[in-house]
Amino acid sequence: MPARHLLVKQAAVAADAVLPRREGLVVLLYHRVGGPGGGEVDLAPSVFADQVAWLADSGRVLSLEDALAWLRGERTAPARPVVLTFDDGTPDLVEHAVGVLARHDVPATLYLATEHVEQGRSFWDDGTVLSWAALADALTTGVLSIGSHTHSHALLDRLAPDAAADELDRSVGLIEERLGVTALDFAYPKALPPSPAVDALVRARFRSAALAGGRVNRVGTTDVHRLARTPVQRSDRPDWFRRKADGGLRLEGLLREVASRRRYAGAQR
Repeated sequence: MPARHLLVKQAAVAADAVLPRREGLVVLLYHRVGGPGGGEVDLAPSVFADQVAWLADSGRVLSLEDALAWLRGERTAPARPVVLTFDDGTPDLVEHAVGVLARHDVPATLYLATEHVEQGRSFWDDGTVLSWAALADALTTGVLSIGSHTHSHALLDRLAPDAAADELDRSVGLIEERLGVTALDFAYPKALPPSPAVDALVRARFRSAALAGGRVNRVGTTDVHRLARTPVQRSDRPDWFRRKADGGLRLEGLLREVASRRRYAGAQR
């Protein structure tokens, strides 16, 4: 683990000791499971399997649909509920993750960037490709739902409103055409917050929208079009992962949010 990651996590653990504990929904953010990259967003399949087994045993995992209903006060939930989400859409999801989710009957939402699937292109330029047929098979397990992550993974806050609307509508249209499901939920690429114009476009099309931030989502105070999510990293030890699932390591989420805004200041996707 790079020294800077260790320092951030140690600082976040220390901050947990003094920050007031907040109860609410934790939305975990995954990217890859067993992919060839080996970076911070790429978990080993065995690690992911252990995490899902622990979450399943806790009885705390909700589907995103049920979690949104809980945030609106329309249903009950177990203490410290958790939702699992994936971003982008890479073949390792169906090769390594969906089977684990199905075995434990744990639901998850994939926020799909549709262009790479439609064009048969590798999302990470590593030669791996996710197909519509593989996604359709994954949907038959009953544990996976599909949301939108734009069409080309464009950073919407840098686009004119008409271009942003096209990104959203192409994604939703392809998901419905190719998979026969409606994308009701959305996640912003790179978890970067939108411009006011894009915010209005997203609210008009989706029942929820997700960012990052590492915070819990609390009943009565959460804007469901600003859902906070907690990224799960390769460097998370089991105790750190469990701390995240309990709403901890909030300082790490804040620091990552600041770093992402700086990192992608001049990017387009």
